[in-house]
Amino acid sequence: MEHKLKNAMVKRSNQSPALHLAMLVLLAVAACSPAPQATGISDPNEAANRRMHAFNLRLDQALFSAASDEDETKSPSLLLTRVTDFASNTALPSLIVNDLLQGNIEDAAHNSVRLLFNTTIGLAGLFDPATGVGLEQRSTDFGETLHVWGVAEGDYVVLPFYGPSTQRDAVGIAVDFFTNPLSYTLPNPESYLPAVAKVVAPLGGRVAYASTVNDILYGSEDGYLTARLFYLDNRRYNLSGGESSDELYDIYEEAYD
Repeated sequence: MEHKLKNAMVKRSNQSPALHLAMLVLLAVAACSPAPQATGISDPNEAANRRMHAFNLRLDQALFSAASDEDETKSPSLLLTRVTDFASNTALPSLIVNDLLQGNIEDAAHNSVRLLFNTTIGLAGLFDPATGVGLEQRSTDFGETLHVWGVAEGDYVVLPFYGPSTQRDAVGIAVDFFTNPLSYTLPNPESYLPAVAKVVAPLGGRVAYASTVNDILYGSEDGYLTARLFYLDNRRYNLSGGESSDELYDIYEEAYD
């Protein structure tokens, strides 16, 4: 009996540390409950946020002045499409990590198959054949992971370049610069690709949906309020799993009371 016990202990001690970590993460996720759905608007630093919003508008005009006249019916340039497809594919490992941290095995498997498909058939992600066969990207981030772990939304903030956010999502953006395994497995300078991809990936959407973005930023009397309402409503809707709730639209009433 003693001999069998020793063998069992040796076998357990030889298990992969990664397996131990995965088991601990799954247990931790199972013990967590998502943060309650936020309502209303908490913007105690509105003056500072408005200054950052104004800075971002100047940056947007400098970078995307050509996009301001784009029609959404027009497709982005071929070069931009290739760049954004490659950036999105490079960012996929980070999404998979967050899926696992959230205990979302189905989306982790889906995004893994997409990564394999586009990295091989799509020539390292320069093309996106996966979407054409139903393997669309299932987006997530560390901000959503924090939500799943029960972290509250916090105050509304405006970040340089990234724009509307919350305290929780701002932490998520910062952490996601370090959650991509490619940053630790690729040699230099290729190891910097995930960080570059995180910055480049949103640019394609800015151009592709130029008309809608311009309406939000420039088409209303107070673009700051419009951007804040749009971000909070859309983010809360997505984090709720796409389930509509009257509470999601209270922010509109509060802003204009």
